[in-house]
Amino acid sequence: MNSRVLFRQAGTRGPKSALSWLGSFHLSRSLHSIPFATVNAEEISGSRPAEVENFVQGNWIKSKNWNEILDPLNGEPFIKVAEVDEKGIQPFVESLSKCPKHGLHNPFKAPERYLLYGDISAKAAHMLAQPKVSDFFTRLIQRVVPKSYQQAFGEVHVTQKFLENFSGDQVRFLARSFGVPGNHLGQQSHGFRWPYGPVAIVTPFNFPLEIPVLQLMGALYMGNKPVLKVDSKVSIVMEQMMRLLHHCGLPVEDVDFINSDGKTMNRLLLEANPRMTLFTGSSRVAEKLATDLKGRIKLEDAGFDWKVLGPDVQEVDYVAWVCDQDAYACSGQKCSAQSILFMHENWSKSPLISKMKVLAQRRKLEDLTIGPVLTFTTGEMLDHMSKLLCIPGSKLLFGGEPLVNHSIPHVYGALKPTAVYIPIDEMLKEENFELVTREIFGPFQIVTEYKDDQLPKILDALEQMHAHLTAAVVSNDPLFLQEVIGKTVNGTTYAGLRARTTGAPQNHWFGPAGDPRGAGIGTPEAIKLVWSCHREIIYDFGPLPKHWEVPPPT
Repeated sequence: MNSRVLFRQAGTRGPKSALSWLGSFHLSRSLHSIPFATVNAEEISGSRPAEVENFVQGNWIKSKNWNEILDPLNGEPFIKVAEVDEKGIQPFVESLSKCPKHGLHNPFKAPERYLLYGDISAKAAHMLAQPKVSDFFTRLIQRVVPKSYQQAFGEVHVTQKFLENFSGDQVRFLARSFGVPGNHLGQQSHGFRWPYGPVAIVTPFNFPLEIPVLQLMGALYMGNKPVLKVDSKVSIVMEQMMRLLHHCGLPVEDVDFINSDGKTMNRLLLEANPRMTLFTGSSRVAEKLATDLKGRIKLEDAGFDWKVLGPDVQEVDYVAWVCDQDAYACSGQKCSAQSILFMHENWSKSPLISKMKVLAQRRKLEDLTIGPVLTFTTGEMLDHMSKLLCIPGSKLLFGGEPLVNHSIPHVYGALKPTAVYIPIDEMLKEENFELVTREIFGPFQIVTEYKDDQLPKILDALEQMHAHLTAAVVSNDPLFLQEVIGKTVNGTTYAGLRARTTGAPQNHWFGPAGDPRGAGIGTPEAIKLVWSCHREIIYDFGPLPKHWEVPPPT
């Protein structure tokens, strides 16, 4: 099926606030009404490829090296990304080196810039709230990370609300200080939030607008100068957002935007030596960067995210729907996706699994409620499933087959929503645990069952896991919640009947726990933790005591 036709079909199922198909057709004929935009999502194709540029030292620049990005729905090279190689990083190194360690602003330097960024946020939030602009970004996200209109629109909405939250005086409130009385008259100690100065941001493909915007703006609010790299497969979204931010008053010298492969970015980080780097992505790359950068890094890495269903069975239809959304929305390509479901035997006796199966089977490529997997091929996912099914007692609950009747290129994956059951005792065996808890960044989950006296085994399994990003404890039993929450560490944990693993709205912290390098996103606490450090200034004005004399040496 033609990707643009499919894209249009998906778009017609969006929320009421989005433009109808007729409105979208009008939009395609009046792109000039979006003052910053240089592309039209629906017109990008193999015959009319879009181009993505870099931005450094206040200028948009191209490159001799063009990386052709394949359309995830039909394999056409439909976006050309100007990628910088190792010979071309010097302008970025020089740009970062111009920023001092004390940043572009701080509580003692250029405080008017806190107000500037409140204004920029207000203007950008206003623009993203306009239906034609939100629709533009929603459809652009769909082109590079095919997911349903509502899932893509949700990303735009969260970004808009975040910017709205940090409008006006809210940026300067991030730099709020405190004072403590000293030991004698004239002495006071004051704690301040201080920028790092030159910093770097590296973000993944799955949320091409929300993650880079929230982290970029947090860095800027606190007075840092960032260089931003987004996965080239989706960097067109952030390139257009950069143009929007410039339109809203972002000083052109404040941010550099680079497209490159991982090796080149690694070289840039080593040569530019940013004071702090925020990395969102795979655990393997995160650990390498932590070593290369000597620990000057904050991480929001992978998550093998778990959900525990307690003994109190209720609202089965709702819980089944949340499980389906957690595991398979965005084709499972969320760092918060439900990777494993621990269900109490009471839930096994309910129709939960059969309802989950029915919900999973509703998903179809035509409306992008299931779609291409960009980091695993179909063969890799099926091979992993086959290994799991060799474990004694394991069984395929549903899925386990490739999608059919599509033109998704072989470099990407195309799998029906899949669930594999593994007995808890087999899962905990040393020879199986690593295999069972391998994160598959796609529509794939593990399901297991436990009895009352096996809860300690569940907690042991959770203790053995390495990534502690999101979790859900589905129960309204306060003693059960207390037991599970008190013996686990995941940074974003939902608890209660309506608990889920996915969802990173602007109103609560999203990030891992249990690792001093852990990064958060979305809230004032996250911004202050990631993008500033503590500085203590002790004022000691005097006066000296009357008749003070030089004391004997000590």
